[in-house]
Amino acid sequence: MWRPRTTRTVAYLTAGVIMLGLIVLAVVVAPQFKLFDRVLMVGFGAVVAWILHMLARCRVTADESGLTVVNAFRTRRLEWPELVDVSMGEGEPWPTLDLADGTSIGAMGINGAEKTLAARQLAELRSLLRTRGEAPDPV
Repeated sequence: MWRPRTTRTVAYLTAGVIMLGLIVLAVVVAPQFKLFDRVLMVGFGAVVAWILHMLARCRVTADESGLTVVNAFRTRRLEWPELVDVSMGEGEPWPTLDLADGTSIGAMGINGAEKTLAARQLAELRSLLRTRGEAPDPV
């Protein structure tokens, strides 16, 4: 399984700080704010925390039959023969999986900002793709 480390840490810490801050704000806010306003503050924090959780859950998991790509709001199961290639140019946020049907999807579970970790994860994925998928051998 490949997943970014820094993204998860930052997302969950940020979500915690936002939730804590909005709960404290809802408790100590001026009296002109009614209960409904206070509930909306905490509710807004919960929505922001949920979005950050969705970003933090991104991962790519390989098994004998294929890949499971969990991006922020969509999970996709791909069999090895469906995968043609994986590429990640300099400065790109995550790799792109090229599929046999001519489409492509991003694999947000490998984060380009974590350069060394991303390079290792990408090499592992390419190796698996060469041995199990339809990817051509490098020339």
